Amino acid sequence: MMMFNFLFFLSPIRIEGMEDEPLSRKAEEGSSSKQSQRQQERQGKLPRRRKEVKRSLRRPDCPEHLSGGSAHWLPEHSGSEASASVEDTAESCPKRWDRCRRGHFLHGPYPATHFGPKACVLPNPTSVMHIQDPASQRLTWSKPPLNVLVIRKIRDETLLEPFKELCRFLVEEKHLMVYVEKKVVDDGSLMRDDSFSAICNQLCTFREGFDDISDRIDLIICLGGDGTLLYASSLFQGSVPPVMAFHLGSLGFLTPFKFESFRTEVDKVFEGNAAIILRSRLKVKVVKGMVQRNEQLLSTQENGILPHNHINNEAGKITLQLQVLNEVVVDRGPSSYLSNVDLYLDGRLITSVQGDGVIVSTPTGSTAYAAAAGASMIHPNVPAIMVTPICPHSLSFRPIVVPAGVELMITLSPDARNTAWVSFDGRKRQEIQHGDSIKITTSCFPVPSICCHDLVYDWFDSLAQCLHWNVRKKQTRLTDASDSSETEN
Repeated sequence: MMMFNFLFFLSPIRIEGMEDEPLSRKAEEGSSSKQSQRQQERQGKLPRRRKEVKRSLRRPDCPEHLSGGSAHWLPEHSGSEASASVEDTAESCPKRWDRCRRGHFLHGPYPATHFGPKACVLPNPTSVMHIQDPASQRLTWSKPPLNVLVIRKIRDETLLEPFKELCRFLVEEKHLMVYVEKKVVDDGSLMRDDSFSAICNQLCTFREGFDDISDRIDLIICLGGDGTLLYASSLFQGSVPPVMAFHLGSLGFLTPFKFESFRTEVDKVFEGNAAIILRSRLKVKVVKGMVQRNEQLLSTQENGILPHNHINNEAGKITLQLQVLNEVVVDRGPSSYLSNVDLYLDGRLITSVQGDGVIVSTPTGSTAYAAAAGASMIHPNVPAIMVTPICPHSLSFRPIVVPAGVELMITLSPDARNTAWVSFDGRKRQEIQHGDSIKITTSCFPVPSICCHDLVYDWFDSLAQCLHWNVRKKQTRLTDASDSSETEN
């Protein structure tokens, strides 16, 4: 069974009875026509349209028929055609459809394959894809990108010149609309540069929390460290455009590109067919007043299930809902007492965490706070959720990995002496009281991070360069065979 699941994750799978040849033929015709259109635009035969393009309606925001890894790959159909096709198929074989959905649920929700208005994963015309083969995760553009968001690390004067150089290249040579934060343009050092004023006047500005740009951006370019990519993820709570991150910060685990060759690298991305890695995110809800105290607690010893509170799913108010790229951290805050929280998995109490706190992270976040707390490092393409205790008062509490499709819930234990505090990628920190709950599951909106080489080499290169993984002075070889025999004897 373990081997079957592994093959299921890596390989394209066809649901028996599903017809995909017409879809494949349309996908090939659509892709060839779009390639010819792009070539004509590059040669100057067709004028480039500068007007804003509305968000594509090809992909529902979080379609029910795409959950559980049992969905059709429909990149070239409109939303109505795609949904109608899947619904017709589901009606024709409802038993097989329901069985596939239930059987593949633990692999997590099927990730969205359209990123922003114009970008999507390169489709595989030979088969219907359920879980994308990592080797075939290639970026393609349905239309030429027009709007680029540039995120620059704030309060770092060394990034001023790279930022100017990139904006000049995008505006003057690529003729693109560039979006930046208003506080970046208001930088005193930038405003005093008269040679950059003409470019600065052409930049579109926005303010976080006030202006919604999620349906305008085709590509995100980050200048800085890993924090710039985390910040870019927080700006898009739905579909995320492709992210190209340049290493201009301190660590740079998530930023594979070198800025010295940014012109060549940006041109390659605009041409399409770049390798991307889909970094899964966590869908997090903070619910107030959901858990109710009950004097008559349920108790059973089967499978080690502990007594737990009664959960009223109808009560409670959602006060916060976020998409998190790295981790959700629940800790004891300023209190000197142990943190005491209960951890549920799909509604069943798994254990109580007594210590400094607990970390729930994505595979991308496994190399961040979780790694410092003793967790294993997981490749971002693995569909999983990590649960890592922070300094647990137990010698046997080891970090665990659960399937991406489950729902975790964290609440304060009834016997907790103090409240807990929660933060999301290091932001929006708030207090958790008795009766509150935190619901966590895998989001269907990943962050498509563009790779410099490929999704395997980039990750291991970051492990070696940034974290010095398995760095050791090499053992010298034996000089002759006699030394080896003497050692064995």
